[in-house]
Amino acid sequence: MNLFTARLTGKMLSTDAFEKLVYDMQEREKRYRLIEKSPELAEYLELKKLVESAEFKETKAELINRKYKDTQEGRKMMEYEKLSNSSNIRRYRRALKDEEFQEFLLFRESEDFAKIKSIKEVLTDAKIRRYNKLYRSSYYKNYLKVLNSPDLKHLEELEEEVHKDDFQKRHALWADSKRWKHSEQFRKLQRYEELAKSDDIKFYYTRREEKIDWAELFRPAFDDDMSSSKNWKAGFGYTNPAAKDGHSRTSEHQAYNGGKNTFFVDGRMDIETRQESKKAVAWDEKRGFTEHVFEYTSDVMNTKEAFTQESGLFMAKVRSQGAGHHFFGLTTGRPNNPMIALYHFNGNHHQMGLVNGAKTQMVDLTFMPRTKYHVYSFRWNKNEIIWYVNNLEILRLPNRLPKEAMFFLAQSWLPNNEKGGEGKLKVQWARVYRTVDS
Repeated sequence: MNLFTARLTGKMLSTDAFEKLVYDMQEREKRYRLIEKSPELAEYLELKKLVESAEFKETKAELINRKYKDTQEGRKMMEYEKLSNSSNIRRYRRALKDEEFQEFLLFRESEDFAKIKSIKEVLTDAKIRRYNKLYRSSYYKNYLKVLNSPDLKHLEELEEEVHKDDFQKRHALWADSKRWKHSEQFRKLQRYEELAKSDDIKFYYTRREEKIDWAELFRPAFDDDMSSSKNWKAGFGYTNPAAKDGHSRTSEHQAYNGGKNTFFVDGRMDIETRQESKKAVAWDEKRGFTEHVFEYTSDVMNTKEAFTQESGLFMAKVRSQGAGHHFFGLTTGRPNNPMIALYHFNGNHHQMGLVNGAKTQMVDLTFMPRTKYHVYSFRWNKNEIIWYVNNLEILRLPNRLPKEAMFFLAQSWLPNNEKGGEGKLKVQWARVYRTVDS
């Protein structure tokens, strides 16, 4: 694959731009998940459910549109006031407060009234004359008319009802022309709209609508910034304890040096291939293991003791320089099992793909500036494996790997059929994320 064209057309982001993209995506996801657990979002969602409900909309419409005179409270209060203000009722109530009239009523019910025998007595007694005048008055007639009337009974019933606390509250609500703006529902709607305009809530819904392709980025499992050697041990990480781990081959120029050629400096891991003589055990295709003198030294390193994982998103920021082959990828520690190459420089150009003997499937990456860092990644799920350089998809293969966890392997070597020389594999960081369905 010609990456020069991909870079030129903008299909492949620069390494700095891609790292920033990943960082921004992670920061956005962190913020999203914080908001997702926030009391503000919980309040907003509760209010959203409320204000979008049919009941709330009906209540709002009623509070805004219903007229006071059309409410039960309004009708009853108007009826009460009408009866209370009627002339008959007012005169009746005035009579109830009139002391002389009350004395007259008592006299009418007394034995003294029954003892009056003649008109002469009425005419000669000033008090009785006054009472007699009241007896013949419209004042008294109105009193008697109202006393046992349905209107008075109804007024008393209304009076009892309209003075109850719950009626007073309901009446105060419907009598208020600005009842909607003074209501609890309006307050909740205002709070809902205030939250809806907040940066966090707007961000939350914007982020929900985004299609996050690299969802695994938010489920970290392993993160090595290469500040120390704690995650790395020398050797291939063979599963067979009897195997001679860390051996070279007689078909190579270098002896692996047990980690002595690996340095953790300036936030990166450097595996150096150096020109120096070393006698070491090596594998020979005809004679098996034998001692051999090499012209160069280098290293092979693995994370078997620190980290293994089956499936996920695997990423590393890598470059190399100088002579030799350089590899950074995954292995099971079983010699005959497939290996996944994140980064492979074959002495001429870069490659990515599956190392699997006769079934090896690798893509050549042409026009790759090997002295510049790129982020090499692959996504491994139950169905397929997808390789990337920065944001650009490079290769996609069906997953036919053994169901087994793998670990990182980093190595540099010099095949005998190529000219020897010194070189370096540089790894700035390595990160692993779990799959979204794990």
